[in-house]
Amino acid sequence: MKFDTPAGINPIDQLKVIGIPTDRIEGPLKTTGTARYAYEQYDVAPHQAYGYVVGAAIPRGRITAMDLAAAKAAPGVIDIVTWQNAGELGKGPRNTARLLGGPEVQHYHQAIALVVAETFEQARAAAQLVKVSYEAQPGTFDLDASRKTAKPASGGVTVGTFEPAYDSAPVKLDATYSTPDQSHSAMEPHASVAQWKDGRLTLWTSNQMIAWAAGDMARTLGLPRENVRIVSPYIGGGFGGKLFLRSDMLLAAVAARLTGRAVKVALQRPLIANNTTHRPATIQRIRLGATPEGKLTAIGHESWSGDLAGGKPETAVQQTQYLYAGAARATKMYLSVLDLPEGNAMRAPGEAPGLMALEIAMDEMAEKLGIDPVEFRVINDTQVDPSAPQRPFSKRDLVTCLRTGAEKFGWDKRNPRPGQSRQGGWLKGMGMGVAFRNNLLTASAARVRLDGQGMVTVETDMTDIGTGSYTIIAQTAAEMMGVPLNKVRVHLGDSDFPASAGSGGQWGANCSTSGVYAACVKLREAIAQKVGFNSGDAVFADGAVRSGNRAVPLAEAAGAQGLEAEDRIQFGDLGKTYQQSTFGAHFVEVRVDAATGETRIDRMLAVCAAGRILNPKSARSQVIGAMTMGVGGALMEELAVDAGRGFFVNHDLAGYEVPVHADIPHQEVIFLDETDPLSSPMKAKGVGELGLCGVSAAVANAIYNATGVRVRDYPLTLDKLIDALPVVG
Repeated sequence: MKFDTPAGINPIDQLKVIGIPTDRIEGPLKTTGTARYAYEQYDVAPHQAYGYVVGAAIPRGRITAMDLAAAKAAPGVIDIVTWQNAGELGKGPRNTARLLGGPEVQHYHQAIALVVAETFEQARAAAQLVKVSYEAQPGTFDLDASRKTAKPASGGVTVGTFEPAYDSAPVKLDATYSTPDQSHSAMEPHASVAQWKDGRLTLWTSNQMIAWAAGDMARTLGLPRENVRIVSPYIGGGFGGKLFLRSDMLLAAVAARLTGRAVKVALQRPLIANNTTHRPATIQRIRLGATPEGKLTAIGHESWSGDLAGGKPETAVQQTQYLYAGAARATKMYLSVLDLPEGNAMRAPGEAPGLMALEIAMDEMAEKLGIDPVEFRVINDTQVDPSAPQRPFSKRDLVTCLRTGAEKFGWDKRNPRPGQSRQGGWLKGMGMGVAFRNNLLTASAARVRLDGQGMVTVETDMTDIGTGSYTIIAQTAAEMMGVPLNKVRVHLGDSDFPASAGSGGQWGANCSTSGVYAACVKLREAIAQKVGFNSGDAVFADGAVRSGNRAVPLAEAAGAQGLEAEDRIQFGDLGKTYQQSTFGAHFVEVRVDAATGETRIDRMLAVCAAGRILNPKSARSQVIGAMTMGVGGALMEELAVDAGRGFFVNHDLAGYEVPVHADIPHQEVIFLDETDPLSSPMKAKGVGELGLCGVSAAVANAIYNATGVRVRDYPLTLDKLIDALPVVG
């Protein structure tokens, strides 16, 4: 199905199942521990051996010798995989570093060996006996120190003449902000079980994008694509860290081929931070020029980030192209080659760190102008792409988000003078920030089957990373076929199924359900044709298909053989003709201890405009999880770089702090009643990444309102506040 004209009225608009707050259909499996994740696939292949990864102990250089004798002689050891016996390995286009290092080492903890044994404990013990000699080489690990040698990266936009417009602006802001490296920190580690049979590889793994993984694995191993099967029915969090082929998958596959056994591998937690991807650190310079009345006339945003050679920048300037009106604008990115582990996508790549800076800058400018921060953003709203005014937004309800949020949160009670509100020994403050994330569209396919019992079965390689994909796909099929939810089965996460959009970029819900919609349209046509109805007149409801006075139960229409249909949604040029984005407003109230600088969040509110909300219950869960992640980014999350030795020091969950329940006492989410017929037949968009965008800046702005201390370097730890706090009277 080609989606190239705006969606009209269709069966989804009935809203009998879609749009209803619905419990996750796989919830009982997860709460009882019977939903099996990758490492728990103990019975899919017999005689599974265990692999334990050895990571490089230098950040850059060469392995000069590897003594495996003691490890191979250890009890239970079957074999040891290194670059020397792994066979010829290619590299998929989505991987920057090689997934198996040696003899060259590209980054600290790069996987250089896998010890395979009969038990996990035996593999772990033997791995300690592997002796590696290195010839270390100097590397570059400090982003700030490398700024002068950074190269311009593509992706910036220039409109008008920024420098003259900025220089002549009556009111100006020029400030620099920084965000640190961050870890995905999913609860489930990267884990895989690999088996070879008749020349075909099957991997039970934890991966967000099944089709990408299967294609890249085939390329890496030099196999035909049809000889690789990836299975990921449940994923315990990914946040972008499991978008691509990772070393656990490759090492399990190579080890299984080498040993003739099924092999399971889980990356140790320290290797996840240093051996998989992370969100790269940024340094961002923002310059704003405005009239005394608050109209932005010049917007400049530059960002520096780093990655291994061949990598890409963190696109922290992309939201600045679209978010606020302004006649002259310039966005630029610079990339430093750093010998740190590979940087890549983490939840809301680009916008999350970009808004951490931009939304503080907007507050700073509002203060210079003496304008309320909410009103300043309203003044600079736009209904067209500022860089291409001929392109209107398909839907842009940012002002409604701002107004609604301000009213519900009690923004009018905020004291605009920083450091003036107290509650006992606490300084109180409110802050806000705008949320923005582009609406990305990706082709997605599905197969739908109707059997003789009237049961509808959906198959698609879409994944569920804790987001509720099983449920919204079931809701879509139930709405389209006119059956209750308990008459729908959903099978996900298998590369033998039609290729979906996958889970990433906030496109998963909208695109995957659109693929199911397309397959259901084709199935409806087949059913109508079989029973002699005009498909345009057929109504599917209450487990039957009706036309005029005649009704046929779906079970009868399917017959003993059943009926099946497969289709994919393909998106046309509506995304080029119209700027499609999602919007929101975050409001936060904090307390800061007047003596210690300790920050506590009191309450949070998010107001989101993101098209039709398919399942308000799971969508709310997505947003409050993202809001929590934003608190982590504001107050504690930082991969600390040892700039001398080139690795992340706090590479476990003891040293890398994330928020816990006690840090987040109250959260509220409001979804605007919105549909976007230019987005898809579902008229939906996405919220999973929108819920994170702007949160950290809202926390930072609230801390400033509470204390009068402006911190521009994340995270906002108490040591950056304590020396400048107001004197306790």
